[in-house]
Amino acid sequence: MSARIGVAVMAVLLALYIVLVAQRAWLLLVSGQPVGVAMGVALIVLPLVAAWALWRELAFGVGAQRLARRLEAEGALPTDEVDVRPSGRPDRAQTDALFPAYRADIETHPDDWRAWFRLGLAYDGAGDRTRARQAMRTAIRLERSSRA
Repeated sequence: MSARIGVAVMAVLLALYIVLVAQRAWLLLVSGQPVGVAMGVALIVLPLVAAWALWRELAFGVGAQRLARRLEAEGALPTDEVDVRPSGRPDRAQTDALFPAYRADIETHPDDWRAWFRLGLAYDGAGDRTRARQAMRTAIRLERSSRA
């Protein structure tokens, strides 16, 4: 629940940023001065990029949450448990031992979103956020295409 509150706060703050930058861009655009107009055009790009990034991250979060609920309802979430260090990070040797099974599942079922999602969970548990997000995005894309 606290993660959702954090996401909501960040989304509201980013939306406020978008509005304030867009307002400044508009003021510069209507100034009539060439430098002001050029800066206004440049400032329009920033809120567009920010809005796109916000949409992309929120869509990722909603998609990942939806797939997690589906896997949980199917009873297909991984049940592997690994020890954690005093720092809170998982034991690297134990997490590395789990990957061959998840990779084999991907090789056997490359178009199965469930296999990709479980691989993403394994990467996330190992602390490899980049690969976890890539695997989760693949799972979301595959699940979406299977519904179409």
